[in-house]
Amino acid sequence: MIREGSDRSGVSLTGFLCGELLMENGARPKIHVIGTGGTISFMGDSRMDYINYSYSNRHLTIDEMLERVPEVKAIAEIETHQLANVGSTDVGPEHWVKLSALVNKIFESNTEVAGIAITHGTATLEETAYFLNLTVKSQRPVVVTGAMRPPSALGTDADINLIDCVRVAASPNAVGRGVLTVLNNEIQSARDVTKTNSYRLETFRSNELGFLGYADSDNQVTFYRSPTKCHTLDSEFMVSGYDELPRVDIAYAYAGCDGWAINAAVAAGIKGVVAAGLGSGGSPKGYMEALKLAQKSGVKVVIATHTGNGRVMSTRRFQEDGYIVADNLSPKKARILLMLALSTTDVPSEIQRMMSYY
Repeated sequence: MIREGSDRSGVSLTGFLCGELLMENGARPKIHVIGTGGTISFMGDSRMDYINYSYSNRHLTIDEMLERVPEVKAIAEIETHQLANVGSTDVGPEHWVKLSALVNKIFESNTEVAGIAITHGTATLEETAYFLNLTVKSQRPVVVTGAMRPPSALGTDADINLIDCVRVAASPNAVGRGVLTVLNNEIQSARDVTKTNSYRLETFRSNELGFLGYADSDNQVTFYRSPTKCHTLDSEFMVSGYDELPRVDIAYAYAGCDGWAINAAVAAGIKGVVAAGLGSGGSPKGYMEALKLAQKSGVKVVIATHTGNGRVMSTRRFQEDGYIVADNLSPKKARILLMLALSTTDVPSEIQRMMSYY
């Protein structure tokens, strides 16, 4: 959804809508690049080190990463921020809140910024991107990238992914499409994208829904579709003033599972649980009984599926037990949305509306 006018920071978007970024002085678009760490910043001990590079404990800063790709100077005027420099297995909700606050601050205080590019580890990249998709308050592009091979390795994808990230963030075609990811020349929606392979370069997929477009070698940023679910500027979620979010856990269902893990999580004081159910969301009897007890104790229960595709629908049983369904959100994405929902309401019908809306 691309709209003329301005976002809430007062930035005129009219110049974005004609296929080129219209700047009165003919200057390159201004892009802020935020570094958070991940494989894209790690340096291994050899060019053949594809799996043990984290042991070297050597990280490139975002400025050092950009020095490797002088081509970005022809694309945009760059300003950098080093928010963190960690592997994304160590990224959690506290980092999401800080990153979202930084992105919003940049947009609010810099009316000439065309977009923001973010480097991130791939392990939790899809979660960070979706959190931003729900909490960034601007139509201007926010694009997240990472790498499957470190910059020290042969065949690294770090450099081209960083270039593509800046290109997409600077593109007028990316305005109003929500937070995006770009890796392997493919542009994906933060809501739909997921990591599907442990090592391959083409790991990020949107499964049956498909990616949005390409960042190709002819310097074109081309889109073929847009997300229709609510995001960014139209989202109701605000994170300013939050030090932490309500605790929500995921309970993974499997053949023969009981309610032990769910009961332990409830006893530990969780506020919500996402049931990563079998098939269409149903799970073994003991597991489902534990969910019912959790719901009766005040814990909000969201039913998702770990099949990877398809919706979870509100069946008669789910309705009778008072459960919320996740639509087609993955368990990880449903957890993020439930955390944000619980920061504003504990009314099940309202949370269900959000699951359908976002």
